[in-house]
Amino acid sequence: MRNLLIITILSLCQGVSAYGVELPLTPAVECRPREGLPNVLNKLQAGAEVRIGYLGGSITAQPGWRPKTLAWFRGQYPQAKISEINAAIGGTGSGLGVFRLQHDVLRHRPDLLFVEFAVNDGGAAPEQIYRSMEGIVRQTWRHDPKTDICFVYTLTGNMVETLQKGSFPRAASAMERIADHYGIPSIHMGLQVARLAEQGRLIFKGPKPKTDEEKAALGNKILFSPDAVHPYPDTGHQLYLDAIVRSMAKIRRRGKPGPHKLGTPFRADNWEAAKMIPLSRAQLSSGWKKLDPSTDSLAKRFGNRLPELWKANRPGESVTFRVRGSVVRIYDLLGPDCGQVTVKIDDRPAVVRPRFDAYCTYHRLSHLAVGRDLADAPHKITLTIHSDQPDKVAILSQRNEKMDKPERFDDTAWYAGAVLILGDWLD
Repeated sequence: MRNLLIITILSLCQGVSAYGVELPLTPAVECRPREGLPNVLNKLQAGAEVRIGYLGGSITAQPGWRPKTLAWFRGQYPQAKISEINAAIGGTGSGLGVFRLQHDVLRHRPDLLFVEFAVNDGGAAPEQIYRSMEGIVRQTWRHDPKTDICFVYTLTGNMVETLQKGSFPRAASAMERIADHYGIPSIHMGLQVARLAEQGRLIFKGPKPKTDEEKAALGNKILFSPDAVHPYPDTGHQLYLDAIVRSMAKIRRRGKPGPHKLGTPFRADNWEAAKMIPLSRAQLSSGWKKLDPSTDSLAKRFGNRLPELWKANRPGESVTFRVRGSVVRIYDLLGPDCGQVTVKIDDRPAVVRPRFDAYCTYHRLSHLAVGRDLADAPHKITLTIHSDQPDKVAILSQRNEKMDKPERFDDTAWYAGAVLILGDWLD
């Protein structure tokens, strides 16, 4: 997935968020070993069975640093039985990752968890990053205190200058505060990339050369990515792997095997209690249909992510449930045939939320923000399919996209699979 649901303006990289919150930027160091990865390294050296989890966005979903590191570990520890847990979803950050962690990662019992959200969290407030990243750490260690965690940071074009000036961009700087608090090692896989670009030895963005003239013009320079975000597997992702290999030499020397201690939270309002509730536990109107992975292509495609997938497309079809919690979201899909949803919380005025955006030439995972900072009290929430389609032509034109086949877009469908809550389910 190559959708970029991220804000990467320069001000965000320099420590001033869209929320006006200033954050001291962390000095740029490729690896901070902290308390290391002693449990998983001990198992690898013993030739045991080891599962490595990768929780992240589209850069992790690519055939790049994730399979490259998996192959590297297998080469370093040939006696161990090493498998991966691929929990990467393009265009999503830690705010969704903390809700899907149990379903996508923890139930598979990882020994090591890489967490990669520095790019897709580029537009999030520091406080939000603290809450969700700490929630990921505390959920993981509550599930199994011997699971080792490593934060890894990637970069986009607008983050390069900040790194060249000697600082981590804002999102990675926020994550470093959580890593410091819990002794979690971190690796900035893009620091060497920024250095090579500054030295004139790397071109950060460009198409691969096709002609002899284009190859000659490139010379010995490394071509990092086609879009300033997603590295080429054979060059950019190789640099990411090299950073991990260099860092592992330092990390190996740190820490002793044993359970990790949770201790006092960095923030009392962290999202350790984030939950994913299957949509079937809500009250669904009669027009909803549960899609079968054996016969439905979308249910099959997203079956490893959504606990179940439901579809309704008639205006007026609804989902109703009650919760006591401060944050409520719906884990759903966006796509060409999707429409709009009316959201009603208690006696508040209803609001209309589109389930279609400028990337909706295909279906992809997303989440609908229903409510945040809700009072600690029971809430009744109803979501209803709206009768009007959003202006899909205008929305697609934002990215110079057009309707290839208008009939693909002519519907008011909504696909949903779960309710994400920070609190308690009351129905």
